Amino acid sequence: MEVYKEQFIEFMVESDVLKFGDFTLKSGRKSPFFMNAGAYVTGEQLMKLGQFYAKAIYSKYGTDFDVLFGPAYKGIPLSVSTAIAFHELYGKEVRYCSNRKEVKDHGDKGILLGSKIKDGERVVIIEDVTTSGKSIEETYPIIQEQGEVEVTGLMVSLNRMERGKTEQSALDEIREVYGIQTGAIVTMQEVVEYLYNKPCHGKVVIDDEMKARIDQYYEEYGVK
Repeated sequence: MEVYKEQFIEFMVESDVLKFGDFTLKSGRKSPFFMNAGAYVTGEQLMKLGQFYAKAIYSKYGTDFDVLFGPAYKGIPLSVSTAIAFHELYGKEVRYCSNRKEVKDHGDKGILLGSKIKDGERVVIIEDVTTSGKSIEETYPIIQEQGEVEVTGLMVSLNRMERGKTEQSALDEIREVYGIQTGAIVTMQEVVEYLYNKPCHGKVVIDDEMKARIDQYYEEYGVK
């Protein structure tokens, strides 16, 4: 596993973003783990988060894109911090863009926040986590409406590796429906392998009992 992936796993635990216990997801599923990207709130956390995203995007897509698109609302700080980090790490100027929930009819009018997207440009969509693909259903048409635009791919922080609407994972469904590449900074499999019975910031978050619960969860909801 790449070093930045190991560092990101520890970063999620340290930031109290990735938690283990008893959680009810929006889907109604009872999950032994939960990721809340809204817990990244400090300047240092956002700086590091942008760097992790930048490294994963560079590893997956290189520098061959022009715009980072972060769907409102959580995607806004993600796209901003990652655009800054991408410039710092790789010397490439990429612009950030997001959508508004409501079209603004005065001043900076329109549905977009940040940079405009032009014909011929390549866009990488950036999100925290994708479980159903609903966000892409809403934002993909908005991007396409801007002109002859190529969506290079989608990058999320954590691939939960569970079924979406079909027997496939949500990321696989997105790749099949929209024909775009998808990636994640880490997968849940990598998280479990790295944290199992290993102290992380002074505690073991995945012991034998939690590992068994996670395995049981994937028996029921995991991708076959």
